[in-house]
Amino acid sequence: MNDTRHKGFSLIELLIVVAIILIIAAIAIPNLVRAKISANEASAASSVRSIATAEAAYGSAYPTQGYAPALANLGGPAVGCTPDSNTACMIDSVLTSGSKSGYTFDAIGFGGTPNTSFVTGAAPQVFNQTGVRNFCIITDGVMRSLNPAAATPPPATVAACVGYPNAQ
Repeated sequence: MNDTRHKGFSLIELLIVVAIILIIAAIAIPNLVRAKISANEASAASSVRSIATAEAAYGSAYPTQGYAPALANLGGPAVGCTPDSNTACMIDSVLTSGSKSGYTFDAIGFGGTPNTSFVTGAAPQVFNQTGVRNFCIITDGVMRSLNPAAATPPPATVAACVGYPNAQ
């Protein structure tokens, strides 16, 4: 008797393995996207706090200016930054660019010269992919967040930020 059994996998067995891998991927990928969104939001909230702290330091360092008129005034070049009222070197150059970790940032001083108030905010660059919440802080130092229904820019006024609920 000649036994000619072939070793290996049948087509059905391979298809079952591929189907199992696809099911696992379908479960895992949305969780990975949500984890990335959570990480981006945590980075954005931390960055908004850093900008608000830099605003307070700027107001103390340059009392004739008050709070910084714009985000660019809080930062400076990555190498060789010399502090002055135009480039205070208080935040890193990446954050000064207005874009970091899937979020867009802005900081604006108000009230004339010297600026007596400010608003700083962050909004996702691609809503529901890089983040789902906007963040802001005004002169009172309270972090606020908003879950908008669609993409919106960072708040550009104190009144817009005050309209956000306090962050949880």
